[in-house]
Amino acid sequence: MFSRIELFTEKKMLGNSIQMSFAENKTTELWKNFMPKVKQLNLPANANLYSVELYSDITFFSNFNPAKSFVKWAAVEADKLSYPSSDLQTLIIPTGLYAVFIHKGPAVEGYKTYEFIFKNWLPQSDYVLDDRPHFALMGEKYKNNDPDSEEEIWIPVKERI
Repeated sequence: MFSRIELFTEKKMLGNSIQMSFAENKTTELWKNFMPKVKQLNLPANANLYSVELYSDITFFSNFNPAKSFVKWAAVEADKLSYPSSDLQTLIIPTGLYAVFIHKGPAVEGYKTYEFIFKNWLPQSDYVLDDRPHFALMGEKYKNNDPDSEEEIWIPVKERI
């Protein structure tokens, strides 16, 4: 599952966001609204999709409550932040260090990867969470709920002091 530690450089995103919780998951609604809009942008066919989560603070997972809300984005990297006739919002993911994990399998089983990250890997690593966006990079191997699907899970970290 653990792949690498990587310095992510700032990226400009266009997308849609929604307030939700893990208990009241609105991911399907978010992506159904987003995908027709992104197709109108005429971006390259290999443009990566990003599922971005913005948590209220760094302790979000410490005392995990599935009813606690956060902001989720469906986004695509863009070379500019405005396109004609686009009603997409802008998001900038800042530069920072990330722990990158590979989730293999259906998206609905993603919780297994997150459980490994927060219960096993992170407490035993030389890193702690940093207060920046979390995201999944859904590249060419991503196939949603297909058992052969792969996506990268990027967790913002900084070195433990």
